[in-house]
Formats: sequence, C-alpha cells, structure tokens
Amino acid sequence: MKGKHVVWAILLPALIAGAAIYYLQVYAYYRPLAAGAPGAVIHLRPDAGGAPETMLVSDFQGIDADSSPLRFRACFLTPMTLALLTESYRVYANPTPLIAPHWFSCFDAGQLDADLQAGKAVAFLSDENIHPGVDRVVAVYADGRAYAWQQLNESADQ
Repeated sequence: MKGKHVVWAILLPALIAGAAIYYLQVYAYYRPLAAGAPGAVIHLRPDAGGAPETMLVSDFQGIDADSSPLRFRACFLTPMTLALLTESYRVYANPTPLIAPHWFSCFDAGQLDADLQAGKAVAFLSDENIHPGVDRVVAVYADGRAYAWQQLNESADQ
C-alpha cells in the first residue's frame, strides 16, 4: 500500500505541473489583436530606403503576447499585387515562419514555409528590429492572402 502512495505523491504533482506548463505556453499569455491596434499595423520597407509604409490590409486576425517578441502572428488579405510589392518593397532573404498555437488556425507555419520555399509566396521585410534582434516579416500570396510573424535576425545570433 505504501508504494502506491509514493507513486501518487510523485505522479500527481508532475501531472499538475505538466498541465500548467502546457496552459502557460499555449494559452495564457496570448491576446487577440484588432486591426489598427498598436502593434497590429503592418508596414513594408521600401527598396529605395526611407520610412516604412503602411500596407493595405483587410480581414485582419492577429495574436501577440508580452512574454516574448516572437509570439506575434497575423493573417489578413491585401489588395496589393505581388508585382507591385516585389518592385517596390524589400524582399526578406531568409523567412522562417514560426509555429502558432493550434487554436490560431488561420496561420499554418508548415504550409507557409513550404510555399515560401516553392515560390508560391514571397516574404517581405515589414519592420527591422521591431524588438532588438527581431524582425517582422510579411508573406504574400498572388491571391492576396498574407501572413505576418516575427523572427530572430542576424544581429540576434551575435
């Protein structure tokens, strides 16, 4: 009988801690972002330099968290064509979409990464060093679907 008590004394706190860690990672710190809210405005960097320009956006869905600058994700539509975007704005060299929580279903990082590699979508620099060592990246498809996330840049590796 005493062995069962010892197992439960170890197992129960481990299960509670595991559930708490899962909840904190997947749900606790995220908050929804409304279109136009501070931090939800999407910019693009012109090729010629200068100040970032606000991107035309509709049907915006976004999430963010104060706990990490890498938790920002957004899905939206844009009327801006890929031809206009590639001629006018800086293409991002190494886009790496980061996985979103499963409940934020509009953002599929695996599919987005595959489409970027296959040339079905093009990534652009939105905001450089939006936080120290972190860039905001926007990926756009020819049909106007667009996605944004934040990822570490080269300065973060140093």
